[in-house]
Amino acid sequence: MKRFLLLSLIFIATSIQAQDTTTGAIGGKLSDKEMNGEPLPFANVLLKNSSKGTTSDYDGIYLLDKLEPGTYTVVFSFVGYETLEVPDIVVEAGKVTEINTDLGSSAAALDEVVITTVSRRDSEVALLIEQKNSVDIKESIGAQELAKLGVSDAATATTKISGVTSSEASGDIFVRGLGDRYLYTTMNGLPIPSDDVERKNIDLGLFPTRVIQNISISKNYSPENSADQASGNIDITSRELRGNSELDLGVRFGTNTNAAGEFSNFKVSPNQEDVYFGFYDQAIPTEYSLNNQGWDPGKAVLPVNRRYALTAGKEFGDFRVLFTASNSVKFEFNQGTFANYRNNDFEDGFTDATNYKKTDNNTALLDLGYEINDRNRIKATSLFINKVSDEVFEAGRNGEGVVFEESDRGDGFNQFIRDQNTKQTRLWVNQLHGFHEMWDNKNEIEWALGYNTVNADEPNRIRNEVNLNPSEPILLGETGDYQQRKSNQQIDDQELNGLIQNKYYFINDEETEKKAFLEIGGNYRYKERDFYSRFYGVVERNFNTVNPTSIDNFDGIFTTENFNNRSLQVKNLDPDLYNATLESLGGFAFFNYGNAKWNLNIGARYQNDDIDVIFDVNNYPQNLPNFVFKSYDNIYPSVNFRYSPTENSNIRLAASRTITLPEFKEIAPFEYVSQTGLVTRGNPDLEASTNTNFDLKYEIFPSSGELISLTGFYKKINDPINKARERGSAPVFSYFNAGDEANIYGLELEARMDVIDNENEAGLDLAVSGNVTRMWHSQDLKDVFDENGDFVRTFRYNGKEEIGLQGASDWIFNASLNVSTETENPFTATLVGAYASDKIYALGNPETQVLEQIDIQYNDEIIEKGFVTLDLIMSKELNDHWSLEFRGQNLLNPEIERVQAVRPISGTAGESNQTVRSYDRGAVLSLGVNYSF
Repeated sequence: MKRFLLLSLIFIATSIQAQDTTTGAIGGKLSDKEMNGEPLPFANVLLKNSSKGTTSDYDGIYLLDKLEPGTYTVVFSFVGYETLEVPDIVVEAGKVTEINTDLGSSAAALDEVVITTVSRRDSEVALLIEQKNSVDIKESIGAQELAKLGVSDAATATTKISGVTSSEASGDIFVRGLGDRYLYTTMNGLPIPSDDVERKNIDLGLFPTRVIQNISISKNYSPENSADQASGNIDITSRELRGNSELDLGVRFGTNTNAAGEFSNFKVSPNQEDVYFGFYDQAIPTEYSLNNQGWDPGKAVLPVNRRYALTAGKEFGDFRVLFTASNSVKFEFNQGTFANYRNNDFEDGFTDATNYKKTDNNTALLDLGYEINDRNRIKATSLFINKVSDEVFEAGRNGEGVVFEESDRGDGFNQFIRDQNTKQTRLWVNQLHGFHEMWDNKNEIEWALGYNTVNADEPNRIRNEVNLNPSEPILLGETGDYQQRKSNQQIDDQELNGLIQNKYYFINDEETEKKAFLEIGGNYRYKERDFYSRFYGVVERNFNTVNPTSIDNFDGIFTTENFNNRSLQVKNLDPDLYNATLESLGGFAFFNYGNAKWNLNIGARYQNDDIDVIFDVNNYPQNLPNFVFKSYDNIYPSVNFRYSPTENSNIRLAASRTITLPEFKEIAPFEYVSQTGLVTRGNPDLEASTNTNFDLKYEIFPSSGELISLTGFYKKINDPINKARERGSAPVFSYFNAGDEANIYGLELEARMDVIDNENEAGLDLAVSGNVTRMWHSQDLKDVFDENGDFVRTFRYNGKEEIGLQGASDWIFNASLNVSTETENPFTATLVGAYASDKIYALGNPETQVLEQIDIQYNDEIIEKGFVTLDLIMSKELNDHWSLEFRGQNLLNPEIERVQAVRPISGTAGESNQTVRSYDRGAVLSLGVNYSF
């Protein structure tokens, strides 16, 4: 909390810097002549005979600020394009001289360059022109800023946007306190499938920043997007060719400080024998691997993080091609504690829960563009991602492990668990886009088609549970047929999607900024999933007749001889299966009218969603239907209004209504067992939530390059979906409409400030940016009655009739401090900090449905404690070709902790917070070198 308060004071202090009126500025927007006027990012803008310079951002916007009044010559250049010099540019105190021009393979004539001088308060050029003029509340972060912040993937990138955080426990992204099920993810405007049975949205960590042009989060709903969202739409814009040619090579090496301590003993599963160059190819089918493949982990060779990357592209007339590919290997290690409480009593626990993780990631992006003529172009994008993660989890090696089912004999034995799992995800996204202008630019048509496949498999998971006593032989677990097992899980997704939208301008006057247009269109999405999971267990014919000599020598007992003489027997569990489809068809229309002072956008979307799930799973009552058919058919309105009281400020208002559909994994009652034995399963009775959303935002642009904004938001969710523990002896979590209503109120404060802009090229420039989010949230815990009014169950417990929203932090803070030079070979250093306060990981539940006992027999909610992260990124250009970068990530290495309040039923002990999971991730230190041809 002290760190948080200190960062808050720094944030507030830098947010009130005074505006400089003694100097002027040159700014503008650069367009790409070869891409039909698209914004041109990363072009160089220099003052001739001076070291003063900058580059355009991903919107083509650039700024040369704090210039002494006078006359200058401005030089524009971009790799592969003709250099343009514009002389006699007059800078006046307190004003911005705006230069807008095109760059291309042939130089623009000087009479084509648009030069205007405007009041300094008119900071559109310097201050995110698109954001200032847009109607909806949308925030983006581009490739240039991502590089500055040292962000390596899309998941981390989103957490740099105000109101966004992630859960270390679940891996979910939370926007304004709403998690995975309330988000919607697209790439280039088309939906992309999830790679994980446990999630609705794809793991954004699969997208390295090399394949990203920018990431945006639309926090308010707009009818052209799917209505299946409450907190926002995350859209990833993939990379395109920059200039007319590119060729870059890069390598990076590093280490995780935790993994470095295990350098000579970093464990990997036997599956690593089938991994070649980051691709897993299973040599032996799982059912035949019980005695034909090892059960003991091996050791990794050279557990050092490394990454190799290549980018190449070229323009051939009207045809453009870009290819970028990377291969990376990452090693992680953590050790901590785990505990499970049921009905306020301790059941399971380990004080040495240890996890080794190796991740191979191969990514390739191909982008093709063809300009038919000035008004028509098409592009094709193909993205392939292959990720193989290998984990070895161990707990109980120190002889202190306790598993309730095994330890209740009172014979002095403790328990040991080892879980080895390889997950392979192969994602292939294919998209075709078309852009067309007609009728003197009065009509714009955009269409797109997409075909995606995902194979997300756990082809050979290995698990052992045994009992230890220093004076006795090791005993195999005896409470089930599958405590020694191998299992196979397969997910095959196929998806077809498309969109078409037509925008017609009735008025489009650039001089007065008056615009009136109507946009209509439609979207289609068909997604199908086939799911398969099966366990192959091994049991003793007679108890305590097959004893491992060591917990590191299970191979010594799972032999062909022991299977042939029937000392060990194979148990095959019937497979768990489900087939699920989602068909979503939507049509939309909205009308927009506005000018420089105000803008109104009003529209609606009709959307029909059909979800069908057919399943055949174990541990599900046979007398209940094995299918679920759900259909939702609604109209979803939206209103977006912007008013500009002054030239340098905006007030925005947005309101909408949306839906949150239940996901396949939340419906299908398949039981997924975690490494620690926690079980998660779907609930066929789960229903969709409906959401009402309001946003009010005020933003002011004090001077060029600076922004201060304050946003208030409110969300009402009817029938919110929550993850909660079920009643019963096993630690099983499921999904419920646990309340009738949830309410979220929040404030977001954001600022970007240039603190020091040193005109001496050897001096340091200092910039600060940050955002703070404060949220108030609650939901009721309801009683459920049947159609006859008879009581069925309650979600109330421990005297609580309402509780906070799962995954929502009261406070979220992000801040960055950037120091740089403006020499010929510049140096940049960025310090990035983040903090998210405590959040609910899982709701509690009553252990009984006797209302008089629900405040005594219950499990309290599990809380994920807040923590601070700190990253340092430093880069130095050595010359025109070579550059170096150092990254220090997670430098504070905070403890990740989940706690639960426990009040024993028996005895006199009072309520106390008990740790149910804790570990730290280790700091990651790396050094990279890049060569650009």
